[in-house]
Amino acid sequence: MERNDIIDFKALEKELQAALTADEKYKRENAAKLRAVEQKVASYEEFRGIVLASHLKPLERKDKIGGKRTVPWNCHTTQRGTSQDEATEITQVKTLFQPETSAEFYRDWRRYLRSGPERYQALLQLGGPKLGHLFQTDVGFGLLGELLVALADHVRPADRLVVLGILRSLAGTGRFTLNLSLLSHVERESCRGLFQKLQAMSAPRSTKGGFSQVEWGLEEQPGVLQEEERLLKELLGVYRVD
Repeated sequence: MERNDIIDFKALEKELQAALTADEKYKRENAAKLRAVEQKVASYEEFRGIVLASHLKPLERKDKIGGKRTVPWNCHTTQRGTSQDEATEITQVKTLFQPETSAEFYRDWRRYLRSGPERYQALLQLGGPKLGHLFQTDVGFGLLGELLVALADHVRPADRLVVLGILRSLAGTGRFTLNLSLLSHVERESCRGLFQKLQAMSAPRSTKGGFSQVEWGLEEQPGVLQEEERLLKELLGVYRVD
């Protein structure tokens, strides 16, 4: 067997473990979300606290306070250095963002896509149909707000139709109404700002500097623009934007 044909089982095992961990996290938080809804929590902060603490386990009788500590109580908040293996893993991130499941999306979105521009480009690359397929059951806890913030902060006139398609697909995902109601104040303002920008892009003249549609990259295409306006009007109601 040629040297290049040798399978790196260690790398495959790490990748599989990462996928299993991400999937377990998604299922755990989704179950916590359902429990919180059933308990009819009084506020978003309480709801968020329940979901974020879903990985914690209650102490058992055998657990002793002040005894020898071998395992951190909250491993998700423990500070630890970056090992050489982790540094190598980060440098081997795929250029293209191509998740095949919602768990893969959640994992890579949080692990690799740290900046707003990176997240925005990733959403454009996937497009509305792909995102709708990934999240047909449900958008992970807190993720809808992050998607809206990324779109609001970086939307461009040339991307207007693609962004509208993404918003329409997200609106068709499972439990969308619930996820929308759980947006934080900042996320809700970002959502409102996003639609304001989309509306401004449809105007014949920009309010800034009097740029024409051609200068904004919106060449006159009556049929396309009419469809965009119809979709935008529909989405304003779906996203409950005043």
